[in-house]
Amino acid sequence: MLGLFSGCLSTIVGTAIAIELTRQPESRRQWLMMLLGIPLAFSGLVIAYGFILAYGRAGFVTQLIVMLGGDPAQGGRWLYSAVGLTLAYAYYLIPRVALSLYPVFANLDERPWLAARTLGASRTRAFFDTVIPEVAPSIIANACLAAALAMGTYGTALALVGTQLNILPLLLFAKINDSNADLAAASAISLILLALCVFVLGVGNVFTSRREYAAIPKN
Repeated sequence: MLGLFSGCLSTIVGTAIAIELTRQPESRRQWLMMLLGIPLAFSGLVIAYGFILAYGRAGFVTQLIVMLGGDPAQGGRWLYSAVGLTLAYAYYLIPRVALSLYPVFANLDERPWLAARTLGASRTRAFFDTVIPEVAPSIIANACLAAALAMGTYGTALALVGTQLNILPLLLFAKINDSNADLAAASAISLILLALCVFVLGVGNVFTSRREYAAIPKN
């Protein structure tokens, strides 16, 4: 569930950013794409500690909220939960989705949409009949990739929530540490995690393959 929520959130926001990138002038677009690439250069541990320094119980943003009248007992608690972990995952998954989808929207052929409008279709009907079928496979494939990455990530989760959440990567880590090694359980968990990631990636590959098959001209 954590992987699916992170993937969906990252895809929604990343798609909106990719669309906005296509509307920007070239100089501003280059700067925005460079800024989007910064989170991709950090490891999961660096991102987790950055969130702690900014939004933790003694973080900079949390202290500002407390100074404005917020409750110090509640400040920063959300960060060490599934909600905080989802947002931390989305921080580096959103740029990945946006940069992957930018070429899709930049090279989108508007002629079918214009033809539909010329034939009397409304803007909404033309959008759903021409644009959505063209971009949906790429969006779904990126959502599946983001979900699979979130399912297999453990560094960010380990730094933020420790072993408070029973997610497979942390359970796997707990089974192979030096103090309590259980190779049989670790092997079972790794196979389950591998199967889940392969299944999610396979779903995305199915949509991509259908798009490529539909694009092949028929004799």
